[in-house]
Amino acid sequence: MSRITVVGAGKYGSTTVQRLAEWDVVDEVVMTDIVEGLPQGLALDMNQSRPVTGHRTIVIGTNDYADTAQSDVVIITAGLPRKPGMSRMDLLEVNATIVVRYSPNAVIIVVTNPLDQMTTLAANVSGFPRQRVFGQAGILDSSRFAHFISEKTGADIQAVEAVTLGSHGDTMVPVPSLCRVEGKPLAEVLDPGTIDDLVDRTRKGGAEIVAYLKTGSAYYAPSAAAAYMAKAVIQDSGEQMPVCAWMTGEYGIEDVYLGVIAEVGTGGVKSVVELPLTDEEQTGLAEAAAAVKEKVADLENIDI
Repeated sequence: MSRITVVGAGKYGSTTVQRLAEWDVVDEVVMTDIVEGLPQGLALDMNQSRPVTGHRTIVIGTNDYADTAQSDVVIITAGLPRKPGMSRMDLLEVNATIVVRYSPNAVIIVVTNPLDQMTTLAANVSGFPRQRVFGQAGILDSSRFAHFISEKTGADIQAVEAVTLGSHGDTMVPVPSLCRVEGKPLAEVLDPGTIDDLVDRTRKGGAEIVAYLKTGSAYYAPSAAAAYMAKAVIQDSGEQMPVCAWMTGEYGIEDVYLGVIAEVGTGGVKSVVELPLTDEEQTGLAEAAAAVKEKVADLENIDI
């Protein structure tokens, strides 16, 4: 019996559950939340769609973590506190502790922001090997970068390859030198100024959506990225993808979670893949690592 648990039944969590269920990659997807009735109602609705979509995966909605036992993958999407006075840090610490109790062999995928710090916290609290705890940001950011490139060039989205590394946020490192449009280097398709504009827009991609929505944040693209990562683990695909992974000397960087290309499969991150970067991109990655380390050092003093 294969099982993925998604912690949090908000828009991000429930959309992730729906994607995983419709992909039919596991027997069960468990959706847990502390709001009574919310995950149960959403699960019932999703299960009733199966005759139409043709998928067989069962969705289980629950308020009881015991129902998540023996999960192969646990995706922690719960970002906002649901009890007065509880911070996101408190919430993630509680969730990670319970994951260890019920699913001691699981792979943990963290999507709670601030992503780099929260992934570090989940690894520290769980005590799991670092490769079994990693974060989702790079796939989302790369996807946003690819969309903006496609929009600007008019190229088919499937003919665009985009890569982002570094941190999720201001120290994100889009890598134009490795981007391709219909097989051509990005620099041959767009001028430097336009590329810089797209890089800046990618860094602010989440904020741009929030500005439109007024309340709430993105969840369609983020849920697609999180579900894609979980599928790679379940299917042991070995696919190379951008994730927030633990660094052990790659690019001269170690002892920090950072956005890099990694091979993902059973057990989580199998290896970090070093790409040929320009000097400017290498410098940006080193600066991102330093910034994350500084934030992690202050983790206990940050009210998030």
